[in-house]
Amino acid sequence: MIKSMTGFGRCEVTEDNQKIIIEMKSVNHRYLDVNMKMPKKLSAFESSIRNFLKEYIQRGKVDVFVTYEDYNEDNFALKYNESLAGEYLKYFQQMADTFEITNDITVSSLSRYPEVLTMEQQEADQEKLWAILERALRDACEQFVASRQAEGENLRNDLIGKLDTLLTYVDFIEERSPRILKEYREKLEARIAEFLEDTMIDEARIATEVTIFADKICVDEEMVRLRSHIQTMKDTLLAGGSIGRKLDFIAQEMNREANTILSKANDIAISDMGINLKTDIEKVREQIQNIE
Repeated sequence: MIKSMTGFGRCEVTEDNQKIIIEMKSVNHRYLDVNMKMPKKLSAFESSIRNFLKEYIQRGKVDVFVTYEDYNEDNFALKYNESLAGEYLKYFQQMADTFEITNDITVSSLSRYPEVLTMEQQEADQEKLWAILERALRDACEQFVASRQAEGENLRNDLIGKLDTLLTYVDFIEERSPRILKEYREKLEARIAEFLEDTMIDEARIATEVTIFADKICVDEEMVRLRSHIQTMKDTLLAGGSIGRKLDFIAQEMNREANTILSKANDIAISDMGINLKTDIEKVREQIQNIE
């Protein structure tokens, strides 16, 4: 299967009074570019998350949003800084002695001074936290890939339709090309006959002129290569996988052949068909930019 570079995935996991929500979305990009937004508490897992995502994604600009909530009541602990409390008391007594005032400090008032008592968040079990995070990531990634594959199928069907249209242009040019030579010969003979009137026409000279003209407008090689590129692109689409870069290269080669055909065209019908070729090849290239 082929995958689009546009996708979305979301998963919410709640376990051990902890909730993690993963949301992912992506757009086109030449390489894999992952941007993550997550709570500071989960920042230690950033490298692991990036490596995990590479199992599912090869290309695209991917935004990952991680939400974390902890409902454990014993998640915080009260810490008492005895040495700092002693420093406060020492200086309070020093102030009382210096200014001859009463040292009226109490336990309750001392406890309210900065950093004497602090509320600290307990460190979570990293292995358990990663297990929850990994579950959420895996489910979100599977949804994300499924959405990309669904879009990829639509892209493949659309591209195959466009390639079939290109083949009709190729068929037309191949059928039209021999008729151009016949028409050129007839016009050339008519012009010569008009000038020479009753004089015998030099068939060898006409054959030479027609041969020179045929060489100038001959697009046989370009048509063979173009037909081959179209078939290769079809086969690649049916094979699936991460094929975006390969398809882009084939499309460039197709465009090169179309340019050559158009430059050699000496016929309005073929020129019009050459323009159609270039236009539809460009449409194919635009769609290919959406494929991983």
